[in-house]
Amino acid sequence: MAKNEEEKKFGGEAVPESIDHMENDDDDIITLLTASGEEVDFVEIAGIAYRGNFYAILQPVELLEGMEEDEALVFKVSRGKDGEDKFEIELDDAIIDAVFDEYNKLLDEAEGSGSDGNK
Repeated sequence: MAKNEEEKKFGGEAVPESIDHMENDDDDIITLLTASGEEVDFVEIAGIAYRGNFYAILQPVELLEGMEEDEALVFKVSRGKDGEDKFEIELDDAIIDAVFDEYNKLLDEAEGSGSDGNK
């Protein structure tokens, strides 16, 4: 039954293990390397399926230069040749907007299903 709930949550698409753990563990910290080799820690906010790809919304643990405190980044998640998850920052504004739209829809659905008529 949980599998069906996950598939429904992610638009009917099967959820890969790399995304599934984001939903199940609110305290996950991911450490990614910048192009210059610097380690940056992120908190996983959500995993979103969009047009056959999977995206992670990540928020830096420590504020990055040029970012506001409530901002997050979108990364495309794929499986690397070594079997490890590969996170690539998404730069296409249309995809970023669509991923955040999907995330907001999920939040709205969660809030709607959790309410018992109180307004």
